[in-house]
Amino acid sequence: MTRLLEVLARHEQPAALKALAQASGLHPSTTHRILAALASDRLVERAEPGSYRLGIRLLELGNLVKARISVREHALPHMRELHAATGEAVNLSVRHDDEIVYVERTSADRSHMRVVNIVGARAPLHITAVGKLFLLEDGPEGLRTYSQRTHLPQYTRNTITSAGALDRELERIRKSGYAVDNEEAELGVRCIGAGVRDDSGALVAGLSVSAPAERMKSAWSSLVRKTAENISRSIGYRG
Repeated sequence: MTRLLEVLARHEQPAALKALAQASGLHPSTTHRILAALASDRLVERAEPGSYRLGIRLLELGNLVKARISVREHALPHMRELHAATGEAVNLSVRHDDEIVYVERTSADRSHMRVVNIVGARAPLHITAVGKLFLLEDGPEGLRTYSQRTHLPQYTRNTITSAGALDRELERIRKSGYAVDNEEAELGVRCIGAGVRDDSGALVAGLSVSAPAERMKSAWSSLVRKTAENISRSIGYRG
């Protein structure tokens, strides 16, 4: 049954019984019997005599699964692995209006840095690595309206406070696939972030590593990206 559903998923158009049997490696009579059972439960539909496609019941079940997926629960095992590899704080954050909200964190016991990213804390988009990822997702018009709405307040001497400079920073992020906070939220603290996407491709969260500036390693950017990709795949992203 699973093999037949996987074969049907690869066909955009209704597929004939013979083609389904060949692709799945099942005998035609076995294929027909399984398809009939699937059709009775609306997991498969008969598009026309002798051809089949995935049924609407799969969409209903898929929506139930999607509604019950917790990004935080899926992210935690991967966050622990990244924490073990870097020895630094790993954060999971989501967007709320013009701010990032930190929803989970694995702490670095040896780090005594004072930093905003504790669970429940918030920070403006333009001063955080993950926030910049969401601004990039908004596109040029979204960046313009964010800049006008917030006036890009300064938090440290490194904070980006002009729309033009922020636009150039977002272009760098687009090319590299990850974002950085170079002591822009707090002096002495740097951050590397990458996006987490759901099954529709939407950016739903951000993963980041925070560390004292002297301990941050640029090589961790690939680790952060890979971990974010693994989380994305665990919640259904296939891009």
